[in-house]
Amino acid sequence: MSLNIVSKIDGRVAVKNVLMSVSDKTGLETFVPALVKACPGVKIYSTGGTYSKVKEILGADADKTLVAVSDYTGQPEMQGGLVKTLDFKIYLGLLSETYNDAHQADLKRLSAQPIDMVVVNLYPFQATVAKEGVTPEMARTNIDIGGPCMVRASAKNYLRVASVTDPTDYASIATELADHGGTIGLDTRFKLMKKAFSHTAEYDTAISRFFTSRTWEEVDNTYEKVQG
Repeated sequence: MSLNIVSKIDGRVAVKNVLMSVSDKTGLETFVPALVKACPGVKIYSTGGTYSKVKEILGADADKTLVAVSDYTGQPEMQGGLVKTLDFKIYLGLLSETYNDAHQADLKRLSAQPIDMVVVNLYPFQATVAKEGVTPEMARTNIDIGGPCMVRASAKNYLRVASVTDPTDYASIATELADHGGTIGLDTRFKLMKKAFSHTAEYDTAISRFFTSRTWEEVDNTYEKVQG
């Protein structure tokens, strides 16, 4: 990293736009209100079940804080919800660099918002394959696509974005935001980045181990039963 870039990095980033999509909704009841309180004017972009949960938590305040990703991108959820956050506008916001003038021009041109925090955890693949009698098809349908993409993009851009993947971190993050005027520090973003890449690595390893231990005959027999 060049010294020129280092000199332009914001040590503390104000959290104004949050992308939230979680399979495990543990802790949202306390984290969401704390986030909104610590970060006045924050916008939470969300989808599906997470959107419904956050709306329930916020109650009457949801209209001024919560934004459906489909409303933001102008693209409806497709393929039964499989395609929700895989959108050009989302990734401009995740990957934009404050110190890069071309990035900022792209955001402005497409009316995209820089996303400051991603709160994402993945489909429960490990829990699914741990169940007795799980089939390869059941495992396949629990492979998350959009989640790892968001986690990896935000973690890569830890110089500006906080990538939150573990609900046990909610309390400390909420405290930091409250104590520092709705901002999150570079040291915290760096720690979250390392945890995020470990999260996706463990997830991919679990997928690889499950399917590596199966033969095509096992998989083929499953589909024959389904088709029959």
